[in-house]
Amino acid sequence: MELQNILISELQHEVVITEKFLKRIPADKMNWRPHKKSMSIRQLANHLAEIPSWITGTMEMDEMDMAGYKAPDFASVEEILEVLRNNTAEAEAALRKPDKEYEKNWKMIQNEKVLMDMPKYSVLRMMVFNQLPHHRAQLGVYFRLLDIPVPATYGPSADES
Repeated sequence: MELQNILISELQHEVVITEKFLKRIPADKMNWRPHKKSMSIRQLANHLAEIPSWITGTMEMDEMDMAGYKAPDFASVEEILEVLRNNTAEAEAALRKPDKEYEKNWKMIQNEKVLMDMPKYSVLRMMVFNQLPHHRAQLGVYFRLLDIPVPATYGPSADES
C-alpha cells in the first residue's frame, strides 16, 4: 500500500472526530480558558483547523520559515469548520504523491536557525498528525471543566454510549 493512501485515510478519520469536537463549542465560551497560560477555546479551535495546512506545507515545500508566523483567528465555529474542511481538502491533494516524495528532507527554520530537519514522512508522523489528537484531547478537558459532553473518539466516552 502506498503511503498516500494510509495517510489520507488517517487524516479523514481524524478530521471527522475533530469536527465532532468543534461542533460542540458553545458560541458564548469561545474566549474561555482554564488558566491564563492556556489557549482560549477559540485559539485551540483555530489551531485544530489549521493543522491540516501543515500537511500541505510539508509536502509542497522543502523548508518553512516561521519568522512572522501569525496564528489564524476566526471568530465563529462555522468559520473554523470551513477552514478545517478547506485545509483538509488541500492536505489530501498534497498527500497524493509517490512514496519517494516522502523521503525528501524538510526544514523548519526561524530567523535562520534550523528548528527541525528530517524526512517529510517523519515530519508528518511525529509532528503534524499527532497534533490533532493532542489538541483535541486538550479541548476535551476544557469541555469536561465546562460540563460540555465530550464526544467519543477512538471508543466510547463517559458522555456517549
